[in-house]
Amino acid sequence: MTEKDIEAESSNNLLDNEKEKGKDLIKPAVDEAPFQTQAFWLFVWMANNILVTILNKAAFAKVNFKYPYALSAIHMACNIIGAQIYFLFSRTVKPKIIEGSHRQAILFFSLIFSMNIAIGNTSLRHVSVNFNQVCRALVPVIVMGISMTYYRKTFSNSRKWAVIPIVIGVAMAFYGDLSYTFIGAFYTLLCVVLAALKAVVGGELLTGDLKLHEIDLLSKMCPLALIQIGIISVITGEVSEISSRWSELSTSAAPQVVLLTGILSFSLNVSSFIANKVTSPLTLCIAANVKQVLLVAFGTLYFGDAVGFFNGMGILIVIIGSFKYGLVSINEKKETA
Repeated sequence: MTEKDIEAESSNNLLDNEKEKGKDLIKPAVDEAPFQTQAFWLFVWMANNILVTILNKAAFAKVNFKYPYALSAIHMACNIIGAQIYFLFSRTVKPKIIEGSHRQAILFFSLIFSMNIAIGNTSLRHVSVNFNQVCRALVPVIVMGISMTYYRKTFSNSRKWAVIPIVIGVAMAFYGDLSYTFIGAFYTLLCVVLAALKAVVGGELLTGDLKLHEIDLLSKMCPLALIQIGIISVITGEVSEISSRWSELSTSAAPQVVLLTGILSFSLNVSSFIANKVTSPLTLCIAANVKQVLLVAFGTLYFGDAVGFFNGMGILIVIIGSFKYGLVSINEKKETA
């Protein structure tokens, strides 16, 4: 082989390396599963989410169990039991032993999980539901920002543009009574950031270096979250009030309703983690926004709730925008296949 041949071969290798680098720069944020798998788990998650939301409201309104932190603590306990039962009968999935920085990541995730619940409940005392939902429309944008700056992930321009109509549509759908206080706005924006962090950090624990199974993540996170939320429940006086009302609550349907919401919360968390794993944190947050708008649309059709023209246009934009986002996801999947 002559010296010129060697130089030519080296040049070709450099070109090949540059091409590979170029591919890396335009690859999707995560290696997503086939569209049918994504659609199935997003549907399961959304159905679970709506059912748990309805039952939680029933616990608060119908059986007079108005203790959100205690309810969340019971949910964590049910998730711990559910995870242990799963491990008992599973022959393939066993808990991973984790050390060092991974333990810190689990603790961080549990704190985000607990604070998201606590601050979310606090914010609703100071702002209207509409203001809360309009702010939550920003979650996908924050998820994208965190993923790009901290985790160095990339998103195509098509996916970035597809997010914008959904965010605008959600804000329009919930536009109305936007009453709030300064402290309420602060709590709500903090809750939005926590919701975005929860999606991103959870996605990293499931698909990053650690690659935890969703049940394993629940078994490691829920005991920590149970302690954290349980402490909040004690501090806010919920535990003492439940204790003083126990004779009344025990003879009502409260224990059965609360237990049912706990069982379904296990199903919800599992489907949420799987949906996060097979899609991406961004797609899951988009689905969460779509779910909220679909609930408004369902309430309009089924209960005859009045919706203004501006809000109705927002609902329509979200539906069209989510369809467009789905098409972008499918096309990107085909291009990288």
